Amino acid sequence: MSSKLPSDKNNNSKKPVPEPFRELVKSMNDLFTEKPIRGFLQSIDEFFKHPFPPTAGFHVETLETEGEYIITAELPGVKKEQIHLNMTENYITISVENNQIETQEDELNQIYSRKMFRQQSSRTVSLPQTINEKKVKASYRDGLLQIRIPQEKGKVIEIED
Repeated sequence: MSSKLPSDKNNNSKKPVPEPFRELVKSMNDLFTEKPIRGFLQSIDEFFKHPFPPTAGFHVETLETEGEYIITAELPGVKKEQIHLNMTENYITISVENNQIETQEDELNQIYSRKMFRQQSSRTVSLPQTINEKKVKASYRDGLLQIRIPQEKGKVIEIED
């Protein structure tokens, strides 16, 4: 029996194998060949201009005590006017919205620039009971939003024999 393997002589069109670290190597090369300090400082400035990424959420913690539920959300760098609370049945939604317009004018060179930023992030917390919105208390201080929701006792039903 003769076994012939196909020859590779006619198959010269090999495709390059993608490197898994190609983007990382390119980024490292860019870091060392360009002005790294300026880029680093610009990224820090961008972070403080926009304290939370548009796709990321924020940390929310729910604590249940004997008489109430306490929901705490960490919102550093957010103004009170940017926070919206919405309650429906046993859900409470915390939304943060940031709309900004930056305008730069250079009349000497006749350059006008306008940037519009819109960031929105929200988290929804589910509670085991319906929320009575008249009894809910919310406070915001030092980047910490705290919502206090009293627990309500339902009517106890006796089971007959």
